[in-house]
Amino acid sequence: MQKTPLFHIAIFASGTGSNAEKIMTYFESSENISIALLVCNNKDAGVLITARKKNIPILIIEKEKFFKGDAYLPELKKHSINFIVLAGFLWKIPATLIQAFPHAIINIHPALLPAYGGKGMYGKHVHESVIAQHEKQSGITIHYVDEIYDHGKIIFQEKCSVEKNETPDTLAAKIHQLEHAHFAPEIEKLLLRK
Repeated sequence: MQKTPLFHIAIFASGTGSNAEKIMTYFESSENISIALLVCNNKDAGVLITARKKNIPILIIEKEKFFKGDAYLPELKKHSINFIVLAGFLWKIPATLIQAFPHAIINIHPALLPAYGGKGMYGKHVHESVIAQHEKQSGITIHYVDEIYDHGKIIFQEKCSVEKNETPDTLAAKIHQLEHAHFAPEIEKLLLRK
């Protein structure tokens, strides 16, 4: 008899979804953790191809219902979602969802929070700012999501050096390596500790 996973994760993603793909692959053979749904706000996102290949159900969302409606809570319930992972999801999470999933929504940020966080600080914008400020280090932060951008309690950080000749692209590559190496294992540690 097959064991029912304890955790049903919804991954929220907006773009190509390299982090989402790593997470999907990492948990493919897990008995305790299942990627039960991919939630996406972009019908042309590359991450949808990955989800289809891996037979993960997809929910395409639109702004009005997400922010002013029921935040798709009935759809999340239908898939028994009890944990949400943001992997390159570019919309702010509405209070309705945060209240429905207390301490059960996490995000990864491409810098060492609390530095270089907040509205508009994502992707290349973060790396450009880090380099412009002549920082010697950057890294990743995995954190809980609350009502303020990049503000929730920090779960995990990992650092990398910023070289003198660093460009936003070379720094992005280092950050991606850290994300791919640590995000899925840290999700697993966090959930199996709960």
